[in-house]
Amino acid sequence: MTIIKCSDVTMSYEGVNVFEHLSFTLERGDYLCILGENGSGKSTLMKGILGLIKPSGGLIEYSDGLQQKEIGYLPQQSPVQRDFPASVYEVVLSGTLNRRRFSAFYGKREHKLADKNMERLSITDLKNSCYRDLSGGQQQRVLLARALCATKSLLLLDEPVTGLDPVASAEFYDLISDLNKNDKITVIMVSHDVKQSIKKATHILYLENKTCFFGSVDDYLNSSVSDQFVKK
Repeated sequence: MTIIKCSDVTMSYEGVNVFEHLSFTLERGDYLCILGENGSGKSTLMKGILGLIKPSGGLIEYSDGLQQKEIGYLPQQSPVQRDFPASVYEVVLSGTLNRRRFSAFYGKREHKLADKNMERLSITDLKNSCYRDLSGGQQQRVLLARALCATKSLLLLDEPVTGLDPVASAEFYDLISDLNKNDKITVIMVSHDVKQSIKKATHILYLENKTCFFGSVDDYLNSSVSDQFVKK
């Protein structure tokens, strides 16, 4: 079942087209890695999918009952965000904000969902810890639990392993792969890690100089686009 469809999409920044005529379709349970050099439009596309930036051309459509506010998003962290003085539970619970509708308070449903996702990511024991006191890997798990509180079907991750050591990075990649395979959550991840992208993803989107490549991992490996990054 199709979950998101981009049709002839062009995205612009300050009046300049970042990429043009991008078309692709993702089915429920797909795992897409977006590759490309800095400035190629990876984060711009993510913002377009989230509805934060409107395409200057084309159309981004959602199906399977998905709404933009129901997309789980894990953005790149700034140093200020890493030093956020809140408890782990408060951070995770904030992911349920879009589910509260007109209520000014978190209800039993929101607390239950936060508890469930903390247990899913093995961070229940950190519940009362201060977020800024955690390691980088622990912080990413907390933010992922927060994102899961916002969605049942689609996660957007913008370079989620930046700044993590190799062990924490590997653990995080495995965690995302598990959510994709076992929970059937569709994943869209911006990454510079070609090796892990090929290993974990089902599809690759490569952006460069306003041109776009989209296809399965095998399509990518058999294309000229991969020649400069992958030794065959």
